[in-house]
Amino acid sequence: MIIGNVNHDREAIVQLAVLGENQQRQGIRAIIDTGYTGFLTLPPSVIMALDLT
Repeated sequence: MIIGNVNHDREAIVQLAVLGENQQRQGIRAIIDTGYTGFLTLPPSVIMALDLT
């Protein structure tokens, strides 16, 4: 089960952990999009911090 909350703009927010190449872990807050197409995006700063390709 995923637990989250709804913000003042009525956006569903969840907290996720993203694992990097060397098992580093970065927590992020994500807005759930009802138009989900099967792809996720991350800010460039998180990609670089976790050494993702």
